[in-house]
Amino acid sequence: MQVSGSNPEQAAAANRAMILSAIHRGGPISRTELAARSRLTKQAVTRIVERLLDEGLVMEARRRHGLRGQPAIELEIDPEGVFSIGANIDRDHLTIVAVDAVGTVRGRIHHEARFLLPDDFVALMADALSSFRRRKVIEESRLAGIGLAIPDWLGEVPVIGFPPEYRRWSGYDVRGALEAISDHPVFIDNDANAAALGEIEYGLGTEIGSFFYILANACLGGSLVIDGIRHKGASGIGGEIGWLPVLFDDGPFAGSTQPLGEMFSLFILLDHLKRNGVEASTPADLLTLDAAGRAIVSAWLRKVSVKIAQAIVHIGMIVDPEGVLIGGRFPVRIIDELLLYVHEEIGRLGAKAPSLHRAAGSEDAAALGAAAIPLAHRLGLPSAEPAQRFRNPIGGLANSLERWPQSWPADALRRETASR
Repeated sequence: MQVSGSNPEQAAAANRAMILSAIHRGGPISRTELAARSRLTKQAVTRIVERLLDEGLVMEARRRHGLRGQPAIELEIDPEGVFSIGANIDRDHLTIVAVDAVGTVRGRIHHEARFLLPDDFVALMADALSSFRRRKVIEESRLAGIGLAIPDWLGEVPVIGFPPEYRRWSGYDVRGALEAISDHPVFIDNDANAAALGEIEYGLGTEIGSFFYILANACLGGSLVIDGIRHKGASGIGGEIGWLPVLFDDGPFAGSTQPLGEMFSLFILLDHLKRNGVEASTPADLLTLDAAGRAIVSAWLRKVSVKIAQAIVHIGMIVDPEGVLIGGRFPVRIIDELLLYVHEEIGRLGAKAPSLHRAAGSEDAAALGAAAIPLAHRLGLPSAEPAQRFRNPIGGLANSLERWPQSWPADALRRETASR
């Protein structure tokens, strides 16, 4: 049995984090309200707030009038109190954002490029950090750190167009590379987990306590949030909806079982368009298609909506979240069309399912979530996870796939993916 306790210093740190979190989530808020919510004395809250004011993390926003007695002074997080940088690297892009303490984007650098190699990624990160400093987008002394959202198995999952040299990502010390170009702490998490964190702090997570987030990017990912905290499972890879087995209904693989991520992702849609004579290589291209191209996209969305609806029904039965959110690099218009078809399919099934929503954070969801990680640690928010300070991307795909059904072993999955 392990028993944990606290000394006065730990208790003081916990109280400080509790007050900061309450201001972050509930501001503008008065000292009296903070005392009521925290169950600390008014004097204790006042001492903590004074220190936070001195540190520049909190500011007195205004006086609240209309109440009996002296107007209460409301407190908010000071946007200039702390800054953060978040980056999302994936098979088709690199997005880097600089945000202030309340999550407002102060700077954004985006590279629409497929299969960036590690050395190119580090060089572009160094250039972005230099650009943010030079343009005074951030105050260096108040930078909480650098957050990185990166898919696990980045150099191993054999996606469409996968070049052999991309395997350099497998086992690459990305943490060490980032620490070599910056003196600030580096935090790393899976891209879907990062996107879900951004939704917790700045999106629908402020209204929905428990939800499943489906991240539709170059590949498909997911993250489960329970009572405002991401639940990653016993081995840390919970939420990997892309590996959920589904049944092919037609075509050469009819009757066989394949992962959902082999039917629905941005890369798969772009490849489907190419096979039908439509040139599109980026999300922006999907917004400029002619009527024929849009019809192909709509037909594809209707088809995949059947499998997504089934997956959502299963999620509802097993987890019973308040909602399921879909976000990522698909254009908003396409996500909305997909949600419409998924709603129709769930209705046709007559099934009970969680409510469906487009995620508030869309194209830059993972990058914004990555930026939220250092802020969560600096502000002592409940979403901060110690492992993010030491985590590296997960590797060893072949070993991981041994856990999945024998109907699609690792070698079969590789052959099928390579054939697409």
